[in-house]
Amino acid sequence: MTILVTAASGQLGHLVVDALIARGASPDSIVAGARTVAKAADLADKGVRVVPLDYTVPESIDAALDGVDSVLLISGSEPGNRVPGHLNVIAAAARAGVSKLAYTSVSHADTVELVLAPEHKATEEAIAASGVPAVLLRNNWYMENYAGDLAGAAQTGVFSAAVGDAAVSAAARVDFAEAAAVVLLEDGHVGRTYELAGPRATYADIAAAMSEVLGREVVYAPATTEELSTRLASFGLDEATVGFVVALDTDISRGALDVSEQDLTNLIGRPTTSWVEAFRALTPAS
Repeated sequence: MTILVTAASGQLGHLVVDALIARGASPDSIVAGARTVAKAADLADKGVRVVPLDYTVPESIDAALDGVDSVLLISGSEPGNRVPGHLNVIAAAARAGVSKLAYTSVSHADTVELVLAPEHKATEEAIAASGVPAVLLRNNWYMENYAGDLAGAAQTGVFSAAVGDAAVSAAARVDFAEAAAVVLLEDGHVGRTYELAGPRATYADIAAAMSEVLGREVVYAPATTEELSTRLASFGLDEATVGFVVALDTDISRGALDVSEQDLTNLIGRPTTSWVEAFRALTPAS
Protein backbone atom coordinates (compact mmCIF):
# COMPACT_ATOMS: atom_id res chain seq x y z
CA MET A 1 0.00 0.00 0.00
CA THR A 2 1.29 3.43 -0.96
CA ILE A 3 0.19 6.49 1.03
CA LEU A 4 0.34 10.11 -0.10
CA VAL A 5 0.50 12.80 2.55
CA THR A 6 -0.24 16.23 1.12
CA ALA A 7 1.22 19.44 2.57
CA ALA A 8 3.98 17.25 4.00
CA SER A 9 6.36 20.19 4.35
CA GLY A 10 4.08 21.64 7.03
CA GLN A 11 4.14 20.86 10.73
CA LEU A 12 1.18 18.47 10.71
CA GLY A 13 2.30 16.73 7.53
CA HIS A 14 5.77 16.09 8.93
CA LEU A 15 4.28 14.60 12.07
CA VAL A 16 1.93 12.36 10.09
CA VAL A 17 4.86 10.93 8.13
CA ASP A 18 6.74 10.35 11.39
CA ALA A 19 3.69 8.64 12.88
CA LEU A 20 3.26 6.40 9.84
CA ILE A 21 6.85 5.23 10.13
CA ALA A 22 6.57 4.78 13.90
CA ARG A 23 3.51 2.58 13.34
CA GLY A 24 5.37 0.33 10.93
CA ALA A 25 4.96 1.85 7.49
CA SER A 26 8.01 1.45 5.30
CA PRO A 27 9.38 4.87 4.33
CA ASP A 28 9.43 3.85 0.68
CA SER A 29 5.66 3.28 0.84
CA ILE A 30 5.08 6.92 1.74
CA VAL A 31 4.86 9.78 -0.74
CA ALA A 32 5.28 13.24 0.74
CA GLY A 33 3.73 15.97 -1.38
CA ALA A 34 5.12 19.45 -0.82
CA ARG A 35 4.67 22.75 -2.60
CA THR A 36 8.33 23.47 -1.80
CA VAL A 37 10.19 20.18 -2.00
CA ALA A 38 13.27 21.55 -0.25
CA LYS A 39 11.22 22.05 2.93
CA ALA A 40 10.68 18.29 3.13
CA ALA A 41 14.32 17.34 2.60
CA ASP A 42 14.48 15.75 6.03
CA LEU A 43 11.72 13.35 4.99
CA ALA A 44 13.68 12.36 1.90
CA ASP A 45 16.63 11.63 4.19
CA LYS A 46 14.39 9.08 5.96
CA GLY A 47 13.72 7.26 2.69
CA VAL A 48 10.35 8.89 1.96
CA ARG A 49 9.65 9.82 -1.66
CA VAL A 50 9.17 13.59 -1.76
CA VAL A 51 7.33 15.01 -4.77
CA PRO A 52 6.10 18.47 -5.78
CA LEU A 53 2.41 18.99 -5.04
CA ASP A 54 0.64 22.31 -5.24
CA TYR A 55 -3.11 22.41 -4.63
CA THR A 56 -3.43 25.10 -7.30
CA VAL A 57 -1.61 23.04 -9.95
CA PRO A 58 -3.79 20.04 -10.87
CA GLU A 59 -1.10 18.32 -12.94
CA SER A 60 1.20 18.22 -9.92
CA ILE A 61 -1.54 16.48 -7.93
CA ASP A 62 -2.12 13.90 -10.67
CA ALA A 63 1.60 13.15 -10.82
CA ALA A 64 1.87 12.83 -7.03
CA LEU A 65 -1.06 10.38 -6.97
CA ASP A 66 0.48 8.00 -9.49
CA GLY A 67 0.49 4.55 -7.90
CA VAL A 68 -1.05 5.81 -4.65
CA ASP A 69 -3.69 3.79 -2.77
CA SER A 70 -4.53 6.14 0.11
CA VAL A 71 -4.21 9.89 0.48
CA LEU A 72 -4.37 12.33 3.35
CA LEU A 73 -5.68 15.72 2.28
CA ILE A 74 -4.42 18.20 4.84
CA SER A 75 -6.56 21.31 4.66
CA GLY A 76 -4.99 24.36 3.05
CA SER A 77 -3.31 27.02 5.15
CA GLU A 78 -5.07 30.10 3.78
CA PRO A 79 -8.54 30.62 5.30
CA GLY A 80 -10.91 31.95 2.69
CA ASN A 81 -8.98 30.40 -0.19
CA ARG A 82 -8.99 26.71 0.69
CA VAL A 83 -11.86 25.19 -1.23
CA PRO A 84 -10.60 25.48 -4.84
CA GLY A 85 -7.38 23.67 -3.97
CA HIS A 86 -9.24 21.02 -2.01
CA LEU A 87 -11.53 20.44 -4.99
CA ASN A 88 -8.48 19.91 -7.19
CA VAL A 89 -7.16 17.21 -4.85
CA ILE A 90 -10.55 15.51 -4.57
CA ALA A 91 -10.98 15.44 -8.34
CA ALA A 92 -7.48 14.03 -8.81
CA ALA A 93 -8.13 11.36 -6.17
CA ALA A 94 -11.28 10.34 -8.03
CA ARG A 95 -9.38 10.13 -11.30
CA ALA A 96 -6.68 8.04 -9.67
CA GLY A 97 -9.20 5.65 -8.14
CA VAL A 98 -7.71 5.80 -4.65
CA SER A 99 -9.17 3.40 -2.11
CA LYS A 100 -9.14 5.88 0.77
CA LEU A 101 -9.16 9.66 1.11
CA ALA A 102 -8.76 11.09 4.61
CA TYR A 103 -9.41 14.79 5.16
CA THR A 104 -8.47 17.02 8.10
CA SER A 105 -11.66 18.96 8.76
CA VAL A 106 -12.78 20.91 11.83
CA SER A 107 -14.88 19.97 14.85
CA HIS A 108 -18.56 19.45 13.92
CA ALA A 109 -17.97 21.14 10.56
CA ASP A 110 -21.51 20.55 9.33
CA THR A 111 -23.28 22.16 12.29
CA VAL A 112 -20.88 24.38 14.24
CA GLU A 113 -21.00 28.19 14.17
CA LEU A 114 -17.30 28.79 13.57
CA VAL A 115 -15.79 31.21 11.09
CA LEU A 116 -13.50 28.42 9.82
CA ALA A 117 -16.26 25.85 9.34
CA PRO A 118 -17.90 26.76 6.00
CA GLU A 119 -14.84 25.86 3.93
CA HIS A 120 -14.51 22.54 5.71
CA LYS A 121 -18.22 21.81 5.30
CA ALA A 122 -17.98 22.58 1.59
CA THR A 123 -14.97 20.27 1.27
CA GLU A 124 -16.74 17.46 3.11
CA GLU A 125 -19.73 17.84 0.79
CA ALA A 126 -17.44 17.73 -2.27
CA ILE A 127 -15.80 14.55 -0.99
CA ALA A 128 -19.21 12.93 -0.51
CA ALA A 129 -20.30 13.97 -4.00
CA SER A 130 -17.10 12.62 -5.56
CA GLY A 131 -17.81 9.04 -4.52
CA VAL A 132 -14.22 8.56 -3.34
CA PRO A 133 -14.09 6.26 -0.27
CA ALA A 134 -13.34 8.67 2.55
CA VAL A 135 -12.67 9.25 6.23
CA LEU A 136 -13.33 12.62 7.86
CA LEU A 137 -10.96 13.68 10.63
CA ARG A 138 -12.63 16.61 12.35
CA ASN A 139 -9.83 18.16 14.35
CA ASN A 140 -10.61 20.43 17.29
CA TRP A 141 -8.18 23.23 18.18
CA TYR A 142 -4.40 22.72 18.22
CA MET A 143 -2.73 23.41 21.56
CA GLU A 144 0.11 24.88 19.53
CA ASN A 145 -2.24 27.69 18.47
CA TYR A 146 -1.43 29.22 21.86
CA ALA A 147 2.35 29.39 21.33
CA GLY A 148 2.22 33.16 20.91
CA ASP A 149 0.06 33.52 24.01
CA LEU A 150 2.54 31.38 25.95
CA ALA A 151 5.43 33.57 24.85
CA GLY A 152 3.50 36.68 25.80
CA ALA A 153 2.56 35.25 29.18
CA ALA A 154 6.23 34.52 29.87
CA GLN A 155 6.84 38.26 29.65
CA THR A 156 3.66 39.67 31.19
CA GLY A 157 2.12 36.99 33.39
CA VAL A 158 -1.18 37.57 31.59
CA PHE A 159 -3.11 35.42 29.13
CA SER A 160 -5.95 37.39 27.59
CA ALA A 161 -8.68 36.51 25.09
CA ALA A 162 -12.24 37.53 24.31
CA VAL A 163 -13.82 34.17 25.05
CA GLY A 164 -15.28 34.76 28.51
CA ASP A 165 -15.43 31.55 30.53
CA ALA A 166 -15.73 29.29 27.48
CA ALA A 167 -13.74 26.12 26.99
CA VAL A 168 -11.95 24.39 24.13
CA SER A 169 -11.23 20.69 23.67
CA ALA A 170 -7.83 21.09 22.07
CA ALA A 171 -5.15 18.46 21.53
CA ALA A 172 -1.52 18.58 20.49
CA ARG A 173 -0.66 18.44 16.82
CA VAL A 174 1.18 15.14 17.38
CA ASP A 175 -2.06 13.54 18.60
CA PHE A 176 -3.98 14.57 15.50
CA ALA A 177 -1.09 13.34 13.35
CA GLU A 178 -1.12 9.94 15.01
CA ALA A 179 -4.88 9.63 14.49
CA ALA A 180 -4.39 10.34 10.79
CA ALA A 181 -1.70 7.67 10.61
CA VAL A 182 -4.02 5.14 12.24
CA VAL A 183 -6.86 5.63 9.75
CA LEU A 184 -4.45 5.59 6.82
CA LEU A 185 -2.82 2.33 7.88
CA GLU A 186 -5.80 0.40 9.21
CA ASP A 187 -8.84 -1.03 7.46
CA GLY A 188 -12.35 -0.35 8.70
CA HIS A 189 -12.32 3.44 8.79
CA VAL A 190 -13.80 4.31 5.39
CA GLY A 191 -17.17 5.97 5.74
CA ARG A 192 -16.48 7.14 9.29
CA THR A 193 -16.46 10.68 10.65
CA TYR A 194 -14.25 11.14 13.69
CA GLU A 195 -14.67 14.05 16.09
CA LEU A 196 -11.10 14.42 17.34
CA ALA A 197 -10.67 16.35 20.58
CA GLY A 198 -8.73 16.48 23.79
CA PRO A 199 -10.05 17.05 27.29
CA ARG A 200 -12.16 20.14 27.90
CA ALA A 201 -10.21 23.12 29.27
CA THR A 202 -11.27 26.65 30.13
CA TYR A 203 -8.89 29.51 29.47
CA ALA A 204 -8.26 29.66 33.21
CA ASP A 205 -7.14 26.01 32.98
CA ILE A 206 -4.84 26.92 30.10
CA ALA A 207 -3.38 29.79 32.12
CA ALA A 208 -2.71 27.37 34.98
CA ALA A 209 -0.78 25.09 32.62
CA MET A 210 1.21 28.10 31.43
CA SER A 211 2.01 28.93 35.06
CA GLU A 212 3.34 25.44 35.70
CA VAL A 213 5.52 25.40 32.61
CA LEU A 214 6.82 28.96 32.92
CA GLY A 215 7.43 28.81 36.66
CA ARG A 216 5.55 32.05 37.22
CA GLU A 217 1.96 32.97 37.88
CA VAL A 218 -0.09 33.47 34.73
CA VAL A 219 -3.54 35.00 35.10
CA TYR A 220 -6.31 34.66 32.55
CA ALA A 221 -7.73 38.12 31.88
CA PRO A 222 -10.96 38.05 29.85
CA ALA A 223 -11.15 40.85 27.30
CA THR A 224 -14.04 42.42 25.44
CA THR A 225 -14.10 42.16 21.67
CA GLU A 226 -13.40 45.89 21.51
CA GLU A 227 -10.33 45.50 23.73
CA LEU A 228 -9.11 42.58 21.63
CA SER A 229 -9.62 44.53 18.40
CA THR A 230 -7.65 47.48 19.76
CA ARG A 231 -4.81 45.28 20.97
CA LEU A 232 -4.54 43.41 17.67
CA ALA A 233 -4.59 46.65 15.68
CA SER A 234 -1.79 47.97 17.88
CA PHE A 235 0.33 45.04 16.66
CA GLY A 236 -0.05 46.32 13.12
CA LEU A 237 -2.54 43.72 11.93
CA ASP A 238 -4.80 44.74 9.05
CA GLU A 239 -8.52 45.17 9.53
CA ALA A 240 -9.44 41.84 7.87
CA THR A 241 -7.07 39.88 10.08
CA VAL A 242 -8.30 41.65 13.20
CA GLY A 243 -11.89 40.86 12.24
CA PHE A 244 -11.05 37.22 11.62
CA VAL A 245 -9.34 36.74 14.99
CA VAL A 246 -12.15 38.53 16.82
CA ALA A 247 -14.68 36.31 15.04
CA LEU A 248 -12.77 33.22 16.17
CA ASP A 249 -12.82 34.31 19.79
CA THR A 250 -16.50 35.18 19.52
CA ASP A 251 -17.30 31.72 18.17
CA ILE A 252 -15.22 30.07 20.89
CA SER A 253 -17.05 32.15 23.51
CA ARG A 254 -20.28 30.60 22.25
CA GLY A 255 -18.97 27.06 22.73
CA ALA A 256 -17.91 26.21 19.17
CA LEU A 257 -14.92 24.13 20.32
CA ASP A 258 -16.36 22.82 23.59
CA VAL A 259 -16.98 19.13 22.84
CA SER A 260 -16.67 15.86 24.69
CA GLU A 261 -16.09 13.09 22.14
CA GLN A 262 -13.48 10.41 22.88
CA ASP A 263 -12.69 9.45 19.27
CA LEU A 264 -9.12 10.73 19.47
CA THR A 265 -8.06 8.70 22.50
CA ASN A 266 -9.87 5.66 21.09
CA LEU A 267 -8.01 5.92 17.79
CA ILE A 268 -4.51 6.48 19.13
CA GLY A 269 -4.90 4.08 22.06
CA ARG A 270 -3.52 6.40 24.71
CA PRO A 271 -4.43 9.57 26.60
CA THR A 272 -3.95 12.74 24.60
CA THR A 273 -1.07 15.09 25.34
CA SER A 274 -1.68 17.35 28.32
CA TRP A 275 -1.51 21.14 28.13
CA VAL A 276 1.59 21.07 30.33
CA GLU A 277 3.32 18.56 28.06
CA ALA A 278 2.38 20.54 24.96
CA PHE A 279 3.60 23.82 26.43
CA ARG A 280 6.85 22.25 27.61
CA ALA A 281 7.47 21.11 24.03
CA LEU A 282 7.02 24.73 22.94
CA THR A 283 9.55 25.97 25.52
CA PRO A 284 12.42 23.44 25.25
CA ALA A 285 14.87 25.76 26.98
CA SER A 286 12.75 26.09 30.10
